[in-house]
Amino acid sequence: MMLARIIFCAAVLLATLAVILLALVSPVPERKPLQPWLDLSLYIQQPHIASSNAHQSVAQSDPGAFIFHRKLTEGPENTSRVVGKAQGFIIPMEDFAQSAFNIIYLTFHTPEYSGSLSVQAKHVSRKDTEELTVMGGTGSFAFARGLAVFAQTDQQSSGVESTYHVKLQLRFPNQSRTTVG
Repeated sequence: MMLARIIFCAAVLLATLAVILLALVSPVPERKPLQPWLDLSLYIQQPHIASSNAHQSVAQSDPGAFIFHRKLTEGPENTSRVVGKAQGFIIPMEDFAQSAFNIIYLTFHTPEYSGSLSVQAKHVSRKDTEELTVMGGTGSFAFARGLAVFAQTDQQSSGVESTYHVKLQLRFPNQSRTTVG
C-alpha cells in the first residue's frame, strides 16, 4: 500500500514537472506584430438586377427602415475583387432615435483580414458623405475602434442607388504607438 502511494506521488510529480518544462521551453509561434492604426479603403457595390426581375430588390427601403445586403470590394468597379460583405438595418433618426438596430456590419474574407466590424449608424442624415463610429470588431479587427466615412461615388438618374466608398480609420487597444520597422 505504501509503495503504491509513493509511485502515485512520483507519477504526479513527474507529470507536473513535464507540464512546467513544456511551457517553459516550447517555442513561441511567430506572430506578425499588429500595428496600432489601420487605414482601409473599400467600396460597397449595388446589386445589378436583371430587367426581368426589376420589380424585385435586394434592399427594402421605406420611410420606416432600410435593410441591405451588399458586396464589399477593393475597387469602385463592380468587377473588383470581393473582399467581404456589408449588411445593415437602419431606422432613420427621426423615426426611432435611439435604435440599437442601427448598425452596419462589414465582414471580411481575405488572406490578409478575416473578421468583422460593427459600425454605429445612429446619426444617418441621408447626406452624400457620412462619418460614422466603428464600435468594435472580431477576428483580425478584434476590439477595433475608429471612424468609418461613407461617401457616394456617383449619382445615377435611373433610380438605382450609387456605389459607396468606405474609408476606415481603425485603432486597436493595448498597442504601442511605435511602428515596428
